[in-house]
Amino acid sequence: MQSRRTGNGESTSKGFAGYGDGHVQQVVKAAQEELGQLLRQRAEVMKRIGTVKQTLVGLANLFGDDVLSEELLELVDRKSSGRQPGFTKACRMVLMEAHRPLGAREVCEQLERNNPPLLVRHKDPLASVTTVLNRLVDYGEARSVVSDSGRRAWQWVADPGDEGLNSPLRSSASV
Repeated sequence: MQSRRTGNGESTSKGFAGYGDGHVQQVVKAAQEELGQLLRQRAEVMKRIGTVKQTLVGLANLFGDDVLSEELLELVDRKSSGRQPGFTKACRMVLMEAHRPLGAREVCEQLERNNPPLLVRHKDPLASVTTVLNRLVDYGEARSVVSDSGRRAWQWVADPGDEGLNSPLRSSASV
């Protein structure tokens, strides 16, 4: 945008409207449509990844970690990579292994049981967990629901067509 001073000291702005505005709008519209399509595809891919991971975790829970290769153990967050697991990764695993929607406080309690040092770094663990759970919803990996008590809860999304069933073996036939 260009700005110029008039003779009486006032400032006027001249936009780029005169520079092929119709073409610019076509490019913006096409880019917006492509971005929307890519974001929908990403959400579908993330949900499918979640389904496959959840199936593998379910199989490992039933038959032991030995049924998975070292590479798969790492990919489904079951093998320590030598460093402390990330906070998001830990929250993801709690939801993935849950058989029902969990509230933020329940996720905190599960993290405390599984890995107490993980929460020590956080000034307000409940707020941190809530933030991560909301991000997982944004990523398409979880959904936010209202629990029977009227509180917000989060559930792992196993499959785009999943209507709330959260069984790790439900989709194993399609893997």
